[in-house]
Amino acid sequence: MTDVISDLFDTVTERRQTREEGSYTCYLFDRGLDKILKKVGEESAETIIAAKNSDNTALTGEICDLLYHLVVLAVERGLPWSEIEAELQNRAGKQHNLKAMKTVDRNT
Repeated sequence: MTDVISDLFDTVTERRQTREEGSYTCYLFDRGLDKILKKVGEESAETIIAAKNSDNTALTGEICDLLYHLVVLAVERGLPWSEIEAELQNRAGKQHNLKAMKTVDRNT
């Protein structure tokens, strides 16, 4: 899976460096961070809505849209894929560590 995302990351990075007319990715970079963040928010909401429905095809599409816009965000902010991948690998090593439940003192 990481090869697909890594390839996407490389393509988006290339689009940022070499603007192609008519490219949606270049359009996002031209509009700037606010537009990219707006799209991440929209795609997040659409993913949530799709998850509430029983259509996995729609959910798959929305997850792909969200991942794409997150990659655009990372490239816009100069966050290299290697740092994201390293953090994912770090977290994968902690997958069996359960966080302790917080207790709430309702009397205070």
